[in-house]
Amino acid sequence: MSPGVNFRLVTTPASAGSEPAPTSDLATAASAALTVRTIPVDLAGTTLLDLVPESEPVTWLRRGEGLVGWGVAARLDTSGPARFSDAVKWWSETVARADVVDRVNEPGTGLVSFGTFAFADEPGESKLVVPRVIVGRRGDRTWVTTISPAADTDVPALVPATGPLPPVGLTFSDGALNGEEWMGVVADAVTRINAGDLEKVVLARDLIATTEELLDVRWPIRRLATNYEMCWTFHVDGFFGATPEMLVRRERGLVTSRVLAGTIRRTGDDERDLALAATLARSSKDLEEHEYAVRSVADALEPHCSSMNVPEAPFVLHLPNVMHLATDVNGVVHDEASSLELAESLHPSAAVGGTPTPAAVALISQIEGMPRNRYAGPVGWMDASGDGEWGIALRSAMVVEGGVRLFAGCGIVASSDPEAELAEAQAKFVPVRDALEAS
Repeated sequence: MSPGVNFRLVTTPASAGSEPAPTSDLATAASAALTVRTIPVDLAGTTLLDLVPESEPVTWLRRGEGLVGWGVAARLDTSGPARFSDAVKWWSETVARADVVDRVNEPGTGLVSFGTFAFADEPGESKLVVPRVIVGRRGDRTWVTTISPAADTDVPALVPATGPLPPVGLTFSDGALNGEEWMGVVADAVTRINAGDLEKVVLARDLIATTEELLDVRWPIRRLATNYEMCWTFHVDGFFGATPEMLVRRERGLVTSRVLAGTIRRTGDDERDLALAATLARSSKDLEEHEYAVRSVADALEPHCSSMNVPEAPFVLHLPNVMHLATDVNGVVHDEASSLELAESLHPSAAVGGTPTPAAVALISQIEGMPRNRYAGPVGWMDASGDGEWGIALRSAMVVEGGVRLFAGCGIVASSDPEAELAEAQAKFVPVRDALEAS
């Protein structure tokens, strides 16, 4: 593993209020084995989020299904250009040593890790977390997985946890750049694009939410999961959000990537929104931006697939606050690449970086004016078979000292208007901003 890697093996009990205690170094980690047990359970009438305690929660949910967990059985902290390969190697070794009994055998059962990865090589830390307890739901099947480095496989009482309280003293302020400054950055990018330096660049900005007390992250997670049920609501290690964009799903040899690029804000009037959707579907600016994103995903997946289906035209995805041009790219995997390795090959796509990607990422570093850290990086989960789901960490925020840092980004092409891009970024703050509010 690279010098930027830190492994933590946790041996505390699985209770919700326990604090993890680092007990070993890399040498101990190399010999550690996890005991994993998955059994079906009946939790009729209980939502997955009802079970999640305040301490060390993880979530990956869509339309009431998915995975939640708590506690830490093991984790990997890594950074730098080798962050993905470090994680792949660590996970492979962890899986090889694990003692697993899985009585459900669905994607997401058995040994599972949750991950969140930095957008760029620097700055930003990347994490893989193996929870102590995972509860999953898929269709009419619900299960619980216990994971322990000490052969402790007792199933905890699966009862609703005490609910979260709203943030106290919530206020918002500009992040690294105010609106006028950010529009200046967009104008600079448009000039460079029209000069032929690149075709597209995705520029992001941040918003700071200040709170008087430490945020209970379950508060915004619950609201995001309810209000944006068509998105994937996630939380890993203080980073949370509701992304509409699936970077890659690998399941039993099939791979899917949902590409979003091209956005228009909703008005709340159904008739007007239908007209806006038609406008979006005909917009040359948005169609150009979308084509770049689809092409980058298809090119990245092609080496791993024996066959692919790339639709000729996008559809319009309707979300509560915005509408996107969307395309689902599908393929049949012919190699042994795990879902995380596929995510690495796709990241960063044109949807979050630009085209050509190296030039766009270099320009982001030069003019964006803020560190993205884990914003727009892969976030999701992976099981022992390598199957899993990795979204792009959009509509997201990071818990920081004194509050929360929100992120939003826009694709900039030759015809982009800075004022319109600022309005789009403001619309993309809405999901997390509203989720933080007390009412």
